[in-house]
Parts: sequence; structure tokens; C-alpha cells
Amino acid sequence: MALEEIKAQISLLLEQMVNQPEDAHEVHENLREKLNELRAMGMPLPDDLVELEKRLEADFPATRP
Repeated sequence: MALEEIKAQISLLLEQMVNQPEDAHEVHENLREKLNELRAMGMPLPDDLVELEKRLEADFPATRP
């Protein structure tokens, strides 16, 4: 997936988080996936998104098998 497409999807997820806070857990999971895609591409992550990911992780810990 192209970098610009991933960035656009992240932007939409952040907007959804603001507009539909009741779906925050689902949005968090989608955001985590997109950030992992950027990591897999070797792209640097913006500091604000890394901080948001940490805060969300505290609220919604990942389910690990």
C-alpha cells in the first residue's frame, strides 16, 4: 500500500475517533494496524501518533494469545 494512502487512512481514523468516540476501541485497532504498516515499510512515525498509540494502548491493551 502506498505511503500516502496509509497516511490518508490514518487521518480518517483520527477523525472517526473524534466524531465517534463510542467506537474508540475499533479505531484503535485500525490505527495500530496502519502504524504497523508504516513500521514495516521502514517509515518514521510522527511523534504525536506514537504518543497517541501509547495512550490508547493504556486504555485498550492488545489482546495477546
